[in-house]
Amino acid sequence: MTERTPITVAAGDGIGPEIMAATLAVLEAAGARLAIEEIEIGEKVFLRGASSGIEPSAWESLRRTRVFLKAPITTPQGGGFKSLNVTTRKTLGLYANVRPCVAYHPFVRTLHPGMDVVIVRENEEDLYAGIEHRQTDDVVQCLKLISRQGCEKITRYAFEYARRNKRRKVTCFTKDNIMKLTDGLFHKVFDEIATEYPDIENEHWIVDIGAAKLADTPEAFDVIVLPNLYGDILSDVAAQIAGSVGLAGSANIGDRCAMFEAIHGSAPRRAGQNLANPSGLMLGAVMMLLHIGQPDVAERVHNGWLKTIEDGIHTYDVYSEGVSTRKVGTREFAQAVVERLGSRPEKLKPASYGDAPAPAAAAPLRERPRADRALVGVDVFVCWRGGAEELEKRLRPLIRDGLALKTISNRGIRVWPDGFPETMQTDHWNCRFEAGSGTTKHEALAGLLTRVAEAGLEFVKTENLYTFDGERGYSLGQGE
Repeated sequence: MTERTPITVAAGDGIGPEIMAATLAVLEAAGARLAIEEIEIGEKVFLRGASSGIEPSAWESLRRTRVFLKAPITTPQGGGFKSLNVTTRKTLGLYANVRPCVAYHPFVRTLHPGMDVVIVRENEEDLYAGIEHRQTDDVVQCLKLISRQGCEKITRYAFEYARRNKRRKVTCFTKDNIMKLTDGLFHKVFDEIATEYPDIENEHWIVDIGAAKLADTPEAFDVIVLPNLYGDILSDVAAQIAGSVGLAGSANIGDRCAMFEAIHGSAPRRAGQNLANPSGLMLGAVMMLLHIGQPDVAERVHNGWLKTIEDGIHTYDVYSEGVSTRKVGTREFAQAVVERLGSRPEKLKPASYGDAPAPAAAAPLRERPRADRALVGVDVFVCWRGGAEELEKRLRPLIRDGLALKTISNRGIRVWPDGFPETMQTDHWNCRFEAGSGTTKHEALAGLLTRVAEAGLEFVKTENLYTFDGERGYSLGQGE
């Protein structure tokens, strides 16, 4: 008997059960060698009291099979509910989100017939760490965390993906002209890793102009690697430019586990009507089949799907008079794909996975010497309803132990010294203290905070200021 690969399947919410049933019907008809374990996730689990929408028994299945085929879920409105997608990706170490965005001209309407772009999105860090705080009446914050290890893993994955799939170029998008430390690290690591792949062209774009170029001339790009938030936004944009978000599948890859899904949501308004397009989940399942070493089945499913699209058999979302030949529902679309298993498209490029290489093992992270780190000051964030000049007067008597008040800023704009009256000010002030002798000690900072509190000033946050091998490890705090 042929060995079957264990996978975990979740039907999800909204249109999820319908598109999952359609997808599994196609996989079974194509001869996929799967041992399916079903789990329940999503809205019902949320409402039973699981804040992340998943219960311990489901985690046991995921950790056992290490392969997850997931339909979209619904997160209930209101506070107290975590994103299940973010939780799953981070808990299982799924650091790479891979989203192919392909045009199917002339069978699906698009302004860019030659588009074939793969978005490789970092999946665990950035603003999606979800570390947020309300600090004053007026100001909330979200921490943007970027690690060298995270940058190295996602960048290397993008270049390995390009090499494995015979892609010619990898492009990096960041906003490091503004976020010089966080996005600057992503760009720096990209440049370092790129030198190890001389056979693959590399380039960097500032994300705003890069996004404009992607929307206007997607043919200029091949593989794009970028941090989490930009990747989430631009992969949806790219999928829609290619033809429809409903046609795009997604792989979430880690060193030990992987998750495969459609990139669209649960669309509860369309649930139970046999209308939803199952294509995104089907193409996610194709990526799953390649991941588990069944390229023969992946090729059958993908070409059957391409032939169905080519024959004009379309669900409502991509149906077009004069191009489509038949409007069908979810079940009928799946049946059309089943009927075309073993066929190949004639005009669209057929899928060929016969020589698909196995995914490369994760490369070990590079060892780097520790930097010489020196403590040189502290940013003290104060909740204060007065003005900058009055705040400085309150702070002046508290300064000692070699520390000096260098600046006061409000939302990253310096307001003391030499502030402008036109600058809008909130109740959230950053008071920067630096050591006149170059370095200081934690005891001096603790003493400063004690005096600030005793003076009746409320500090809501502190950030220590360090240099690394003599280079400043913090921004100027003025929108640098």
